[in-house]
Formats: sequence, C-alpha cells, structure tokens
Amino acid sequence: MKIGFIGLGNMGAPMAANLAKAAHDVVGYDMATVAVDGVTNAATAAEAAKGADVVITMLPNGEILRAVAAQVIPVMRKGAVLLDCSTVDVNSARAVAADAEAAGLLPLDAPVSGGIGGAAAGTLTFMVGGSDEAYQTALPLLETMGQKSVHCGPSGNGQAAKICNNMILGVTMIATCEAFALADKLGLDRQAMFDVVSTSSGYSWSMNAYCPAPGIGPKSPADNGYTPGFAAELMLKDLRLSQQAADASDADTPLGQAATELYRRFVEKEDGKGRDFSAMLPRFEKRGRG
Repeated sequence: MKIGFIGLGNMGAPMAANLAKAAHDVVGYDMATVAVDGVTNAATAAEAAKGADVVITMLPNGEILRAVAAQVIPVMRKGAVLLDCSTVDVNSARAVAADAEAAGLLPLDAPVSGGIGGAAAGTLTFMVGGSDEAYQTALPLLETMGQKSVHCGPSGNGQAAKICNNMILGVTMIATCEAFALADKLGLDRQAMFDVVSTSSGYSWSMNAYCPAPGIGPKSPADNGYTPGFAAELMLKDLRLSQQAADASDADTPLGQAATELYRRFVEKEDGKGRDFSAMLPRFEKRGRG
C-alpha cells in the first residue's frame, strides 16, 4: 500500500519503519526533521497524504489532530482510510471521523497499548473504532504494526476503550503502591506479599506483570530506577481524558477522579515528571497518614 504517516515521534517512527520493512511505500511527515529507515520525508502533512491508500496519524492531542485532519482530508483520495493512532479525547476523534466521512473517506480511531518497546517490536495492541469496511482495509497494516487489534464499534469507541482501560490501570497501580507501602509499615516482607497477592484475589496486571517494587516479580521499570516504560505524565494525560469523557457523558467515576488528582500532584508538584507511572511506590513510602 501507499501510506502517508504523519507524526514520526517516539511511537510513530518505529511504527512507520515496520511498515516500510514490510515493503509498503511510506511517505512520512513530522514537524521535526526525522530520518526513519525506509521512509521518504515529505515537506508537509498534505504532501505525505496526497494519493495515499491509508494516512496514519500519531499525534499528541486532539487539538493537533483536528488541525492536521483539516490539512490532509481535502487532499486525500475518496475511499482512502484515515487511521488515527493517537490517544485523544473522544469528541475530537468523532469530529474528525465525521469530517472524513463527509469527504468520502474511511476513518478509524485506533489508539495503541504497548509503549515504545511494542512500537519497535511490532507487538502493539490497537483498540479500533470505525466502520467494518475501514477496519478490514487497514487490518493488514495493524497486523504489521501490532500483534492484536480489537474492533470496538463505531468511530470514537477505540478512544473510549483506551481511556477506560487506562483509568483502570491508573487506579490499580495506585492501589498496588499503597498496599506495598502499608505492607512495609506492617513488617510484611515484599516478596511474601507478592507471592500471596499475585495468586489471590488482589491479582492485577499492575502487581503481576509490572510490579512497582524493585526486585519483585518480572523485570519492570522499578528494576531500572523507574526509567519510564509508561511515563507518569502520559498516565496523567490519559486519566484527564477519562475524566473529560466522564464529565461529557455524566458518568460517576470517583476513583478515576482521585487517581487523576494524585497523578496531577505527583507530576506537577512532586518528582513524578520523567519517571515511570509505577514510581508512585517510592512516593507512598515517604509519606505518612497526614
């Protein structure tokens, strides 16, 4: 396929490189000058999109997505797929999809899980919203860039799935970190706690696969000084998106709201910026009840 790829950052560059390795014709654009193996650079987003079978965007937020969509939709050929892999607010995803459909395009919102490592290894998971026709057209590309994709329903539902998943992740990571800090103060050995919880009703991905305690469980960012696998500021972004969606849909999410506030404080007022989101554990270790 001929692919336009807009947004060659930490995630977009390896995704575009994997498509090029699979013998697709990839033309890329980023505001910064980026060299990606096998990818031809365009001078503008519109130039990258012109004549493409599929245009893929990987952008920081909904405002930028809307701006880029306004540039590329008018130059895309009818029947082409606009595949947005950014994590943005549901309203922006649905607004861009409506504009794309009005122009005769096939829009998909397909945010990803798996981080930079998954992007490089081609093992991402895609949560996809849009028509079945668009999904089936893009599926070979999703299978090249990732190991799993789930069609979640109409436009916007990919973003909905991503923010609901990450709201659970943020809440459970905080609970896991709180529990380790409490265990320390009760004199419970961390390994013993892990051995119990990881095989009991407290089981979670945060405990079993991404344990925030160094030296416990499988290797995780905790074993590398909390160098980010998933940065705390990115968790804050996703939690804020979840609360924006909750406000718009009149959903009661008290734990999501509390997690958002804790990560806001951690990133903006404490030492969380630039650290993994599991670095909440040393934060709780240092704090008392007050």
